[in-house]
Amino acid sequence: MGKQLLHTPEGVKDIYGEEYAKKLEVERRLHENIRLYGYEEIQTPAFEFFDVFSKEIGTTPSRELYKFFDKDNNTLVLRPDFTPSIARCAAKYFGEDNIPLRFSYLGNTFTNTSDLQGKLKESTQMGAELIGDDSVEADGEIISLVIKSLLHAGLKRFQVTIGEVEYFKGLCGEAGLDEETELDLRACISGKNYFAAQELLQERDVAEPYHSRLLKVADMFGDMCSLQEAGAMVKNPRSLGAIKRLEKLYQVLQAYGVSEYISFDLGMLSKYKYYTGVIFKAYTYGVGDAVVKGGRYDGLLRQFGKEAPAVGFCMVIDSILEALFRQKVKLPLPEPVQIVSYSPDNFSEKLAEAQQLRAEGKATVLRKAACKETAIQSLWEDRKNGHQ
Repeated sequence: MGKQLLHTPEGVKDIYGEEYAKKLEVERRLHENIRLYGYEEIQTPAFEFFDVFSKEIGTTPSRELYKFFDKDNNTLVLRPDFTPSIARCAAKYFGEDNIPLRFSYLGNTFTNTSDLQGKLKESTQMGAELIGDDSVEADGEIISLVIKSLLHAGLKRFQVTIGEVEYFKGLCGEAGLDEETELDLRACISGKNYFAAQELLQERDVAEPYHSRLLKVADMFGDMCSLQEAGAMVKNPRSLGAIKRLEKLYQVLQAYGVSEYISFDLGMLSKYKYYTGVIFKAYTYGVGDAVVKGGRYDGLLRQFGKEAPAVGFCMVIDSILEALFRQKVKLPLPEPVQIVSYSPDNFSEKLAEAQQLRAEGKATVLRKAACKETAIQSLWEDRKNGHQ
């Protein structure tokens, strides 16, 4: 039992020392850039009522939630995702506000899954939400903010891939798919399981040319040429409108000067069902999964009583930190802690010395000397000499 108490459960870990100092530095850089865009900090509880993350909201599946009960027998969950919490908060406190709201957040999320594949069950996320603006310029602001923040954190080689949920939904409607088939096909394509998608379309007797067109969606990625090809493949207004919005979005991102980091993937579909339009993910080498995920969710706040469009993103701090490590990006560390050693005879003098160093902004430890040690030393050098 004693040995078990020394270890953490599967999917979580302790972070300390140099690793934690680097994590704090990454958080500081990301937050610094988000503030430049005028986003105000907001903090929501680590756990919420189960209904905030229910199936109707379209967030994390129930089986992947950490659920427990309070003394009144209400079902509560640890948040797996920030967006529904921010939507609930905005609806509660800013229900009558008509001007756009800009929020940023930092905290941990919790996902109860056994399929870790190197991921943690608890991860730190930072993000931003722009509520009350349905324009393509708002989409551009959010995606530009992602790119500028990653650059400010120290990443140089990454790509933001953009998709559009409305294109896929329009094509499904044009093909006459029912809601169940659409959701099943969406799960197959979002999981990049093309064989399952093909089998599903065969089982549901989806006729040509829509059988081939729906499968082709999974391969529609690249530059602006891929958008033109996608537009030529459909006739319905919903899908065509999605393509036009993406083309205009690209122009906005060109104006921001970040278009070199952009690519398109119309087969990118999120597991979160609350997304309604533009969705995007940021990828970089050294990390298997996306380091940033986001998109537009114009119907989510309605679930909490506020009619307002919204778009936002979350950045996975742990993954960004791993990418920086694998790409050998050096992050500055705090100055070593200064050690001021004292003896009973010179305590007052050494206390004054330590206080002066602290007043100068230098981290200082006042420590009783084991011998006639009176010089100021750095903690780094002290550890080299064998003092832990």
